[in-house]
Amino acid sequence: MKDIEQIYRNDFGISFYWKKGNEIVSDKIQLLFKQMGFYFSIQELNEFHDLIEDCVTDHNDSDRYSTKRVFDKFLLKTPYVALDLEISPIELNSIKDLVDGSLFRLNLNEYIYGSGMN
Repeated sequence: MKDIEQIYRNDFGISFYWKKGNEIVSDKIQLLFKQMGFYFSIQELNEFHDLIEDCVTDHNDSDRYSTKRVFDKFLLKTPYVALDLEISPIELNSIKDLVDGSLFRLNLNEYIYGSGMN
């Protein structure tokens, strides 16, 4: 795993930068989960975050923990218009955590090593 710089990881997936030699390639973020990989720019990762939030809102109801609801599948849109993902509510929560955690770390690093530096 010397070829990557981890950004965030949970039990469902990982986000990271690729490395070329000792240099971090920071223009895109690799997001891996559910045997899939997405190579997102920061803008695309933010778009994916917004699409996830829309999906959470659309599928959030008072009966979300019923047995039927746990096994429901629905489509999650991606920043790539031709690609949607069929996921369960549990997978949606895991993807949401992965993207939220990744964006948090990216924003924190930007603040610490960028605009927050004196």
